[in-house]
Amino acid sequence: MTFPGHKAAFPPFRPECRTSGVLMHVTSLPSPYGVGDVGPAAFAWVDRLHEAGQRWWQALPLGPTGYGNSPYQCLSSFAGNGLLASPDLLIEDGLLSPSDCDEGLDFPKDAVDFDGVIDFKHRLLDLAWANFDASPPPGMRSDFERFCSEEAHWLDDYALFRALKAHYRGADFIEWPADLVQRTPSAIARARHDLAEEINESCFAQFLLFRQGKRLKEYAHQRGVLLIGDLPFFVSPDSSDVWANRECFQLDAHLRPRFVAGVPPDYFSATGQLWGNPVYDWEALRHSGYRWCIDRLKALLAHVDLVRLDHFRAFCAAWHVPPTAPTAQTGHWAPGPGADFFEVVRAELGHLPFIAEDLGIITPEVVALRDRFGLPGMRVLQFAFDGGSDNPHLPHNYTSNTVVYTGTHDNTTTRAWFESLPENARRRARSYGTKAGAGTGEVAWDFIRLAWSSKAGLALAPLQDLLNLGVESRMNVPGTATGNWRWRCTQKMLEPALFDRLRDLTSACGRIALVETDNETKMEETLK
Repeated sequence: MTFPGHKAAFPPFRPECRTSGVLMHVTSLPSPYGVGDVGPAAFAWVDRLHEAGQRWWQALPLGPTGYGNSPYQCLSSFAGNGLLASPDLLIEDGLLSPSDCDEGLDFPKDAVDFDGVIDFKHRLLDLAWANFDASPPPGMRSDFERFCSEEAHWLDDYALFRALKAHYRGADFIEWPADLVQRTPSAIARARHDLAEEINESCFAQFLLFRQGKRLKEYAHQRGVLLIGDLPFFVSPDSSDVWANRECFQLDAHLRPRFVAGVPPDYFSATGQLWGNPVYDWEALRHSGYRWCIDRLKALLAHVDLVRLDHFRAFCAAWHVPPTAPTAQTGHWAPGPGADFFEVVRAELGHLPFIAEDLGIITPEVVALRDRFGLPGMRVLQFAFDGGSDNPHLPHNYTSNTVVYTGTHDNTTTRAWFESLPENARRRARSYGTKAGAGTGEVAWDFIRLAWSSKAGLALAPLQDLLNLGVESRMNVPGTATGNWRWRCTQKMLEPALFDRLRDLTSACGRIALVETDNETKMEETLK
């Protein structure tokens, strides 16, 4: 079995070819069994995007979630999230029977019950492993062994990490016995022996996820849809990344962070955002040729075509906060790797398939770094109407090398945002050519139209905005630890008329889609 490499099948981003797409995390799909997955509902979603003339599907980080079920606090930068495994595809493989999955049909359809779904999906993966171990489908065992060999550089440590985490009842690795925390060779060897069955099962779950993900990516490409992934800048303090690669981070002798990451007071919080992630030792990483960072990028690019680099400004400088500080108000800016990092990455990958998330406190140095490498930056319409005509989020200030969003996963929905605006900000929005608040009842579509008609090379909208939903459909509230990431769409929401309308707007605005013709690809107008 060959798994997807890091090369995109098509040019990942060409600002001269104005395109568009939709932002929706995989967990939000209307799959059965309580949470979106990479099975039939994902294939149907790709079909909808194709039929609506959309070139891009953007999702949030795909890794195994830890604290708060946040995709930005993953247990590994390399592994996939077991919740995304499709029971339907496991039934198709002969690893499960339909009756094994019946329990999952009773979960809520409009929100993820993480506690219940996690237990359910883990039981299914346990059963799939037991069935595979007893009687593997033809050819699957050799495929599994090949996967384990090819991915050993991260999989061995991750699988052991998950086995130990289960053995110690979910405790952070820093609370494990000292010889395991410090990775004493004899302790590691003993753990690999004692937990061999659990390690193999964890490897198998990753094999299934990668196998299903490969199938989805190939289908998306067949339908002319490309995938945008999201790479968090920092990693979770309780992750196999930190446990197995401690030399990459600024840690004390007990492997606790010397500083933690965050941002100073900003649009989202008057006290800043205290994320708590360990910060990098960029000098050590530079001496290694940024090997771990490059491997991390390649791991994501095996699944997607273009990567949104979260918190791009940290490549210039990041906000380092003392680990005992109660808020992010106390901290200092520490330099990042700068241009040297991107020079090395470009030499390794041959190109830079990135979107720079250049939001927040942006300095001239950040802009210069972004522009030196020709990376498209982000603009968000919800940030456009609180200042003067020079506001960079106003469409007349865009360059073509721009990705415009109506809102992101960290914003409330556009309808809820507009409803909360003071009247003077609403007037500014109306004066910009929208009909928002003028009795249309479709505020979000006014802003989608504004994004689609701009000169930005790529326009994206969250599905919640296509549906013109309110605050109850918000995906995340920055600075809050619970209650996030739960929103799901239902099958009824995805009516054909919605995608017909999106297709018509995309055509009217001159945006184009990638269309398959006789096994070749060409750019052409959406409705030709």
